[in-house]
Amino acid sequence: MNVTLAEYLYLVAVVLFIVGLKRMSSPRTARSGNQLAALGMLLAIVVTLLDQRIVSYVTIVAGLIVGGVVGAVLARRVEMTAMPQLVALFNGLGGGASALVALIEIHAGAGDVRTGVTAAASILIGTVTLTGSTVAFAKLQELMSGAPKTYPGQRIGDSLLGLTMLAAAVMLVVTGGDVAWAWTSAGLAAVLGVTRVLPIGGADMPVVISFLNSLSGLAAAAAGFVIESNALIVSGALVGAAGLILTMIMVRAMNRTLGDVLFGAFGGPQEGAYGVDSGRVARRATPEDVAITLGYARSVVVVPGYGLAVAQAQHAMKELEQALTKRGVEVRYAIHPVAGRMPGHMNVLLAEADVDYDKLYDLEEINRDFPHTDVALVVGANDVVNPLARDDPNSPIAGMPILDVDKAKTVVVIKRSLSPGFAGIDNPLFYLENTLMLFADARQGLTEIVDALKDV
Repeated sequence: MNVTLAEYLYLVAVVLFIVGLKRMSSPRTARSGNQLAALGMLLAIVVTLLDQRIVSYVTIVAGLIVGGVVGAVLARRVEMTAMPQLVALFNGLGGGASALVALIEIHAGAGDVRTGVTAAASILIGTVTLTGSTVAFAKLQELMSGAPKTYPGQRIGDSLLGLTMLAAAVMLVVTGGDVAWAWTSAGLAAVLGVTRVLPIGGADMPVVISFLNSLSGLAAAAAGFVIESNALIVSGALVGAAGLILTMIMVRAMNRTLGDVLFGAFGGPQEGAYGVDSGRVARRATPEDVAITLGYARSVVVVPGYGLAVAQAQHAMKELEQALTKRGVEVRYAIHPVAGRMPGHMNVLLAEADVDYDKLYDLEEINRDFPHTDVALVVGANDVVNPLARDDPNSPIAGMPILDVDKAKTVVVIKRSLSPGFAGIDNPLFYLENTLMLFADARQGLTEIVDALKDV
């Protein structure tokens, strides 16, 4: 078998994908890993575009211009707080593109069994990813409520819908690639993607994003088999495997299973939230109170959450860290695996403010140190520091690993209000005797603390 230059170059691109993915496993090397993977993708695109069998160069240039402009605008304008929504859209577009590739091949008349099976897989997985990611985007963007949306008999209805969808896919293969069955499969998959993500609440969105990312990779790999592209097969498999591994890490961090996430209808704002006790009183603090508490501490552990991202307070947090360090205070950061709205959200946010990677600690590394910590500073986090997960077996989040901030000598929480987090339940941490509550926007509160610290 003759091996062309293009195949050798595709092999180089695949190697760059693998090395880049490996380097993304560490915050210190993640930037270079991303650049290597991007270089591999650029190489694969250039090699593909130079193959004149694809489409006309007019179409290619038009696609490059439109896609390049949209990508550049998004890269420059999308805030860090909207990054989860952008990732959800990317997942959906990736799945949708794979489904379209398969549908085009079906229209072209490719009717052998292998093509039919892989095309059916690409259409089903890709379309489910497209519509499911669109719903996830709408929830994250707050275009719809983050609360689970269910209807009576939904599981039975979804099961019947799924079986019908699979039957249509089988008919697609049996009929040798009948176009009508292809579009029927796509339509049913589109509906299933919507009905399966609607019942998933905001608390599970980080897991959903990871899982949809995995599905987009699997759809791409299936499309690679359809058009006989080794580069697409390998790159799609890498994305699928990496996304699935990350999904498993996320569900373990929540002490749940993937089935619980996909079929549990949990999380999101709810009326009558579990555990709310309006009779309890939180100890309010001023920025001056917090400045004194932090200024005379020996060790401070910062727990960032989605509130930090919403307020774009990472730079103010860095300023406070520098001010405390100058006073001889040891400052570290505790990062929970599901803090924020997507995997690695807090790591990326803090890296944007040039926070030293060596100061970032995961849950297993930092939890044992909280009893010896003077101040735990919680900035915009909620569910990941909720003691109910550890202490109340009847809590909806019972068993979820949390950061044990309540064991620190003093806890300072910067939060706009006492409202529940994504899980929709109250947090007893806010009412403990060793907890001080600074009710403020995270950036404003941190800035005022830094100013007050100058007079301490």
